[in-house]
Amino acid sequence: MKTAIQRGDVQGDLGSPQTGGLPGERRGRRETLWLIAAAVVLVAAGVSVAIVNPFASGGSSRPGVAGNADPTSLATVARQALSSQTQVSATLGYAGSYSVVNQAAGTVTAVPAVGQVVSQGQLLYQVSGAPAVLLYGSTPAYRTLSYGMSGLDVQELNADLVSLGYATSSELSPTSDTFGATTTTALEKLEAALGVAQNGTLTLGQAVFLPTAVRVTTISATLGGTVQAGQSIMQGTTTARQVTIALDAAQQSEMKVGDKVTITLPNNQTTPGVISSVGTVATTPASSGSGGANSSPTITVLVSPTDPTATGTWDQAPVNVTITTGSVTNVLVVPVDALLVQSGGGYALEVAGANGARHLVHVTLGLFDDADGLVQVTGSGLAAGQRVVVPAL
Repeated sequence: MKTAIQRGDVQGDLGSPQTGGLPGERRGRRETLWLIAAAVVLVAAGVSVAIVNPFASGGSSRPGVAGNADPTSLATVARQALSSQTQVSATLGYAGSYSVVNQAAGTVTAVPAVGQVVSQGQLLYQVSGAPAVLLYGSTPAYRTLSYGMSGLDVQELNADLVSLGYATSSELSPTSDTFGATTTTALEKLEAALGVAQNGTLTLGQAVFLPTAVRVTTISATLGGTVQAGQSIMQGTTTARQVTIALDAAQQSEMKVGDKVTITLPNNQTTPGVISSVGTVATTPASSGSGGANSSPTITVLVSPTDPTATGTWDQAPVNVTITTGSVTNVLVVPVDALLVQSGGGYALEVAGANGARHLVHVTLGLFDDADGLVQVTGSGLAAGQRVVVPAL
């Protein structure tokens, strides 16, 4: 005899929007599989586990599975497109991190405010009244630059002087790594704008090279305090918005660079994004104690918002990310909680006929949409428009 586990015993796990994928494919469904396995073992042992026969007659006129104490209602089998979606917790903030290293000895006389954005050519801080200007480049300042020198740091300086408008690209090639007369002239114009001596020499400590503009997050030097060369004076990030996901390492294969996602912001507004990086190294978070819930290995997944301005100015804010991991079109779809787990294995739907009669249709499962609680199904005789039994809300 084909039997079904009482709907109320399984619908909570099967219908959870935090699970996803076919049973056994995602960690979120392991709890359901343990319940199913336990039920099958008990059935084999002859133990009662609230097994009911949907065809049994008990004289009850109440709709639902016979012998089921939980109220039920009906849902319609639909034919539509379906996306497999997973929702995960994440953190919204800014990409990258910088430590601004000072190269001048003296007293700190000016620092920016926390949260301030400093761009190329602007004052970053002052030591003993001498300004340190932000210039763009990946090679840090490590020497004084003057006429006749060459190198990657000189190339960065030339590119910055052109970008800031102190020389044209026809006068000074931004790819040149030579400090010539045009570099000297352009540098004197920058020095004039900064209010320092116009000697055409970039003294070590006068500039800090960073790849992009910096958004200041913390100040590690004290205004009025002394600093030494090589000492970190502040920390910051880029201005690029980024969402960081600490993803269960078991779900790594479900995500790839370029996948589109939906970000739910703290104000419950949504905005699109794209996965920009999927980590390959798993780490285990520090557990709060023996058997702690946060001990599963995770990988870092980074998401770039499609419209950064739509993410506001929140920093380190909790958000949810809905990730589409697959899609199908023109398929039969039912609510996940319509599924009945069969004692002999597999799944079925309880279909309600026009005359009130009900029968089981065995189904094969396809994609799960965890966000909307839907699942793709195929089964003999199953058609769009049919009504299936689901737990009542």
